[in-house]
Amino acid sequence: MSQCPCGSSRQLEQCCLPFIKGEQQPQTAEQLMRSRYSAYTLVEVDYLIDTVCADKKHEHTAEAIKQWAEASEWLALEIIECQGGGADDSEGTVEFMATYKEDGTPRHHHELAQFRKDDGQWKFFDGLPAKPRQIKRDEPKVGRNDPCSCGSGKKFKKCCGR
Repeated sequence: MSQCPCGSSRQLEQCCLPFIKGEQQPQTAEQLMRSRYSAYTLVEVDYLIDTVCADKKHEHTAEAIKQWAEASEWLALEIIECQGGGADDSEGTVEFMATYKEDGTPRHHHELAQFRKDDGQWKFFDGLPAKPRQIKRDEPKVGRNDPCSCGSGKKFKKCCGR
């Protein structure tokens, strides 16, 4: 038994493998997303092709999928946010970050994946590059010439800002 590559902290046999082997169907878009990531790590090309919407299959070739899956060392999957995609929904989006190495170089694939139900089963429809999120500060920004927040009485640039 081994841990599932999707990052769920569950065993592969109780997580994504039943979906990949066709023993069960994903009930949510997130389950499909996780199982597709696991399929990339296991180079399960047929599952990756089978879980694409019928009208989008022409955009995905088995050769390209196999080449990318084999050339990559898959490191981690982070699910950032899900919108819709529940068992009773017909559409959903999953924002995720897949971390992998290609030719020894660390890479990040940040995507907003769109899923739809096709004949009652979740399928991958399309992926869009995710927009970076704006960082919001809890405290006001300390400027270079503001008094240092440590209470020394010096300007920030001459104290903790060095």
